[in-house]
Amino acid sequence: MLRYLARPVLARPAFTRGLASEASDIVRIDLPADSFEGYELDLPELSFETEKSTLLQMYKDMIIIRRMEMAADALYKAKKIRGFCHLSVGQEAIAVGIEYAINKKDSVITSYRCHGFTYMRGSPVKEVLGELMGRRCGVSYGKGGSMHMFTTGFYGGNGIVGAQVPLGAGLAFAHQYNKEPNCTFALYGDGASNQGQVFEAYNMAKLWNLPCIFACENNKYGMGTSASRSSAMTEYYKRGQYIPGLKVNGMDILACYQASKFAKDWCVSGNGPLVLEYETYRYGGHSMSDPGTTYRTREEVQNMRSRNDPIAGLKLHLLELGIATEEEIKTYDKAARKYVDEQVKEAENSPPPEARMDILFEDVYVPGSEPATLRGRLSDDSWSFEKGGFANR
Repeated sequence: MLRYLARPVLARPAFTRGLASEASDIVRIDLPADSFEGYELDLPELSFETEKSTLLQMYKDMIIIRRMEMAADALYKAKKIRGFCHLSVGQEAIAVGIEYAINKKDSVITSYRCHGFTYMRGSPVKEVLGELMGRRCGVSYGKGGSMHMFTTGFYGGNGIVGAQVPLGAGLAFAHQYNKEPNCTFALYGDGASNQGQVFEAYNMAKLWNLPCIFACENNKYGMGTSASRSSAMTEYYKRGQYIPGLKVNGMDILACYQASKFAKDWCVSGNGPLVLEYETYRYGGHSMSDPGTTYRTREEVQNMRSRNDPIAGLKLHLLELGIATEEEIKTYDKAARKYVDEQVKEAENSPPPEARMDILFEDVYVPGSEPATLRGRLSDDSWSFEKGGFANR
């Protein structure tokens, strides 16, 4: 099972090439009985088959995402990244699990903890980190930053809490309108789960039976507030009321994959929307400005790291199934570190956007579809695409 990439030459590091010949045998996966909980829904199968190469690639993708986030942490502390920066260390299984369950024609939209999703949808590490540093090589050409990343099939990275949920319903409507056998994953955090627009999106999606998976990444804390202090009911997968729900162990990559595949199959089979809850955990604070230690103990974080880490969990499967040895896994870890370090250097060496006025207007329309003039706030602000300057100056 290979994921589709927008940039096939750059998006995958060289050490992952030739993977199919490395390990192509089929293996059987048996998930723990507590991997899923359902609401008005028959649960996904706990046993399934997949290729060894798929499991190995999942591991490599997760370690790259973690290395990328650790690099972003270091760059922020070195003041090379400014503004907001929300990391997903500990939550890698969700982005990777979803990507392996869908294809490039499906849609994904999420909130500001979006770096891993951007990478999995096809953008290389250099473009993610370049965007964080405001460089021209960035996925949004250095003009968006941490919360505004987009690539093929990925609609952000949205900074307004919960706003991506109705947008996700709209993307699902587009799939239905165009009679496409595809779905949309609209992800949001437990901190956004109580917003009215989330429930309005539920309602419209059910009325029209849209192929939309409303996926709550419940990492236990909305900013510095625990879920139990902000939500009268913390069983987020039951929030759809008239929409079936599924709770997933979001720290298990294989459970995330199986649940995401089940969710897509459910939606594209004409059953309408589904509410997913990925129960996960972030090791760091809400953002880089939050140490994450004032509202939870260090022991709590360490316990999650030592007992539930998604990367360590998949590593154990690789060893038990004979897919890789300890030495081979160390080699993959070193290769991931080397790849990310190289991408960091390339991003750092990339220039920022030039101080040209036309750069402000280059992303308003798809090239070739723009009108002659883009109306501005005032007449003097109107921009002429034809002459590449202000229309009335």
